[in-house]
Amino acid sequence: MRRYSRITGTGSYLPPRRLTNADMVGLLAERGIETSDDWIVARTGIRARHYADDGVNASDLALQASLQALEAAGRKASDIDLIIVATSTPDMVFPSTASILQRKLTEVAVAQGDLGAAGGAAFDVMAVCSGFIYALTVADAMIQSGAATRALVVGAEIFSRILDFNDRTTCVLFGDGAGAVVLEATEHDGSGPGVLASDIHADGRHTGILCVPGTVSGGQVLGDPLLKMDGQAVFKLAVGLLESAAKAALAKAGKTEADVDWLVPHQANLRIIQSTARKLKLSMDKVIVTVDQHGNTSAASIPLALDEGVRSGRLQPGQTAMLEGVGGGFTWGAVLLRL
Repeated sequence: MRRYSRITGTGSYLPPRRLTNADMVGLLAERGIETSDDWIVARTGIRARHYADDGVNASDLALQASLQALEAAGRKASDIDLIIVATSTPDMVFPSTASILQRKLTEVAVAQGDLGAAGGAAFDVMAVCSGFIYALTVADAMIQSGAATRALVVGAEIFSRILDFNDRTTCVLFGDGAGAVVLEATEHDGSGPGVLASDIHADGRHTGILCVPGTVSGGQVLGDPLLKMDGQAVFKLAVGLLESAAKAALAKAGKTEADVDWLVPHQANLRIIQSTARKLKLSMDKVIVTVDQHGNTSAASIPLALDEGVRSGRLQPGQTAMLEGVGGGFTWGAVLLRL
């Protein structure tokens, strides 16, 4: 028997404000920038995205997704001894968004007669669009080692606040949202549910192709605090790296592409998703796609898609899913799990 970590509950949250491509066309037209629904759909597959209202932070989105995940798992906040939040748009410089989420979860729990989540470890992971893969890998390792028993792993982003709305090639791509999973320890002979293998990497030589080159110093913003992306460079790297990470995770688990029931990819671009599916010999009816309605929600995109797959009834217990993503850094990785 071996100790594994398994997903026992999923949750997600999208801010109520929904912007269609038509809304984006109008927004950009006010700035003298031309675009169209056809242009956006043809290049990205995106038709809509959600934006958080002023005053709403990443921890607020994370809280709603976390409460859903806890309910789905049949757990209370006091059952959680580890919180990891993957985000590139934290509430503040510090403390971590995970710590703020822990406080908010505890406030809700205490109001309901529970002790809350205070006392367990809580920290953020920043690997941009690969963040949830990184966070899940870290949580899995901590559970396997015995350092944690039940973890809340969250991806939460408010990318709308770091977009350059004078750049039509990037501002139409991203949206806001959060997704969460409850990850619990379990023991079995390898035939049961759980994370089977993971594979994560980074190549800092490519930091410039996707970044927000700004920082805060002495109360001033230094550099440019808005997102910059070389779309062609990202696309060329993404397809090959996603394939290599997926195959590496399969090899570690002693599996092949034929063993994968579902692909749950980072929702960056429909063409990247389609190319990756082809390389893994998976038809698109075995791929969870939410990019058309959510846009690219960075670290939130994989848990959002996972929750959509579970709640729609497509992802079933006993099936095997490949989760994978690429992001600024340049980071990439994959997680193979049995539901």
